[in-house]
Amino acid sequence: MIINTAEELREAFRRYDALEAQGIDAHPEIQPEARALAEAIEEYEIRMECFPLPPKPTTLPAMIELKRQQQHLKQKELAALLEVPPGRLSQILSGKRRVTMDLAKKLYERLHISPEFILKTA
Repeated sequence: MIINTAEELREAFRRYDALEAQGIDAHPEIQPEARALAEAIEEYEIRMECFPLPPKPTTLPAMIELKRQQQHLKQKELAALLEVPPGRLSQILSGKRRVTMDLAKKLYERLHISPEFILKTA
């Protein structure tokens, strides 16, 4: 299923809402249609840039901050997770201090920042 116009998008939303009102989880026979509608809606929104994705971080401090926000952590909680003093983390995020090898490992293991990104931006 491909949605090409705003009217088709509205109709897809109407149909999806109707399926949802029936109880998608309770009726396995309507799940394939609901899934197809959801995928078509998502594809249309991406194609039409209804919800443009924010630019990916290009610096390690920006990536650490993004991961912190994604995990709904306060800066103090992130410091505890990474086993660094809050002041040191603040200096890293502001670009005043560089990342150590030990911290780079923790960024990979605990925040799932790729080693390639860490090496290129550290």
